[in-house]
Amino acid sequence: MHELNALFRPETVAVIGASRTPGKIGAIVVSNLVSAGFKGKIFPVNPAGGEIQGIPAVTDICDLPGPLDLAVVCVPPKAVLPSLEGLASVPVRAVIIITAGFREVGREGYFLEEQVVKLCREKNIILLGPNCLGLINTENGLNASFAAGQPPHGGIGFFSQSGALCVAILDWALGEGLGFSKFISLGNKAMLDESDMLEYLRQDAGTRVILGYMEGVEDGQAFMRQALFAARVKPVIMMKSGSTSAGARAASSHTGAMAGSDQAYQAAFHQSGVIRVADVETLFNLAMAFSSQPLPKGPNLAIVTNSGGPGILAADACERSRLMMAALRGQTVEQLSAFLPSFASLYNPIDIIGDADAERYEKTLEIVLQDSQVHAVMVLLTPTASAQVEDTARAVVRCAQKSGKPVFGCFMGEKTVASGREILKKGSIPCYAFPEAAIASIDAMYAYSLWREKSPSAEVCWLRDKYKAAKIFEQARGRDMHEVVEFEAQGVLAAYGLPIPETTLARTSDDAVAAAQKIGYPVVLKIASPQISHKSDVGGVAVNLATEEAVRRAFLNITSRAQRVKDAYVMGCLVQAMAPKGSKEVIVGFSRDSQFGPLILFGLGGIYVEILKDVSFRLAPLTLGDAHEMIREIRSFPLLRGVRGEPPVDFRAIEDIIMTMSQLALDFPDIYEADFNPVLVGEHGALIADCRFSLCRTDKC
Repeated sequence: MHELNALFRPETVAVIGASRTPGKIGAIVVSNLVSAGFKGKIFPVNPAGGEIQGIPAVTDICDLPGPLDLAVVCVPPKAVLPSLEGLASVPVRAVIIITAGFREVGREGYFLEEQVVKLCREKNIILLGPNCLGLINTENGLNASFAAGQPPHGGIGFFSQSGALCVAILDWALGEGLGFSKFISLGNKAMLDESDMLEYLRQDAGTRVILGYMEGVEDGQAFMRQALFAARVKPVIMMKSGSTSAGARAASSHTGAMAGSDQAYQAAFHQSGVIRVADVETLFNLAMAFSSQPLPKGPNLAIVTNSGGPGILAADACERSRLMMAALRGQTVEQLSAFLPSFASLYNPIDIIGDADAERYEKTLEIVLQDSQVHAVMVLLTPTASAQVEDTARAVVRCAQKSGKPVFGCFMGEKTVASGREILKKGSIPCYAFPEAAIASIDAMYAYSLWREKSPSAEVCWLRDKYKAAKIFEQARGRDMHEVVEFEAQGVLAAYGLPIPETTLARTSDDAVAAAQKIGYPVVLKIASPQISHKSDVGGVAVNLATEEAVRRAFLNITSRAQRVKDAYVMGCLVQAMAPKGSKEVIVGFSRDSQFGPLILFGLGGIYVEILKDVSFRLAPLTLGDAHEMIREIRSFPLLRGVRGEPPVDFRAIEDIIMTMSQLALDFPDIYEADFNPVLVGEHGALIADCRFSLCRTDKC
């Protein structure tokens, strides 16, 4: 995105509202530009003139030499629009509006922000903010922010919607010595947002790792697209706040009841290769790891420790992750036994005993890192009386620099090991206080390496009668119906080639008996009413009916119960073939998310789905790989795979239904929820036993 170079690589910067008064934003911005070593021209703008930070001030915007690359606006809200009009006449290519008092304060601020955006679009001005901290580019000494302090140069590109979090992370980075390439506060995101930053940082040669904090996105599909492009090139680590959602609309389907905003974000991150973290500490830990170490080429981890207990803790954490404890080669064990004490543990974890000095650590590391079975190494040190903390840290740095494999430190303790940790950090070795955090970081790096290696899924060619399905929905709307339920909905399924059991609508008990005889006993009876979606809740389902008498009795019982449901129009009962014996019940559904579009659900089905919530989510359009993963993510997957001699279900049949649901959701944007529940899946094939579609009140949700 070369057009953003005016923002990140300006040669001329004007500060509108520059001040000589210490503590004022306009004073801090000028001071930061000067102290960061910006090599371009700085033009403070202040009506009083004089000098600010030793630089002559321009008294009026109209007197600025043009064209300008960047202007930082620090004036009160009412002066922002006139200032922008003046800058447009200079002209200026990009502006950062640090000033608050826009959309975040209510109606008046909202309209002011709209005017600002309109002007910037008309004049082709790039806008960051308003209500933001500004930005920092450590590569060229640009600190166009009012942040306190200048972060060291490094490979991390960071952006945040929250200015307060920017301040906290910057302060932490200064304390930890963590280096940044770019540091961006997005503020109100009136023009530039997370998608723009992902696109720019992906192409930025100085950025090795992308970190981000977000509260929400306007265009979920654009975000996913840019996140996917970026994650293919470099790690993208995101923290998303607001992990719960009350939902703006009462959901009528099982899917709608379980799908929420956080599930959509989680699916978006997963499908885009974004590494999601739950807290700031993990964000920092992964930032250290990804920015300093190469990706592991396999799952095998070796642990070198001077203490058995912490080594066991690390091994336990490894067992709970995707990683594996490396099985050392015989030659490696022989080399270690040649110099380690006889009571040392020569197998993984490699316990070199509490009296280990720096030389013993170094020899052990050199041998272990040469083992082809080892893909990553974690060095554990507890501050025993014999421990040489600083010398050991230097030895770890030397071994890591010669190896090319990822090496991680875990120096447990605080005061005694602080100097060793500092040496490791300066040597680009991430160091953690406890084994679990170190293992989690290595695990995240390995998971990302696996994702990068995945081949793209094949395209799917759809054979469907979309026109036939559309007619069914149109007819429902023509009757002012916003629910298309089982009997009518089966026509949609048939148009998409989905498997459905033989079904007949019976309006009387005689009709039901005739249908059962034609289909063949045993059969299922279900209430047929557009107003009754959860049939089991009202006693509207009877299964395994094997005789004429059973069918008649079930018909009368079901219809009489349904008559008690207020405003329910009872059409009769559906008579349906029973599923093959041993079939498992699963659910496939979708709910339309306002930011990301159709959110597809899969899980164990039946009446308990909302209670158990054993489900997985993905956003449409799905790939075959997505459908494959969704089935295997649920906790009850072993039941589908078969237990105690049971045959596995037909996974291909489930995948076909999931993929078709995804396409249906994309084909009809006026459907906001749909359920296939239950889908009865057996050893050979599957049947959609019940289904419903909920239509939006307008042509598009």
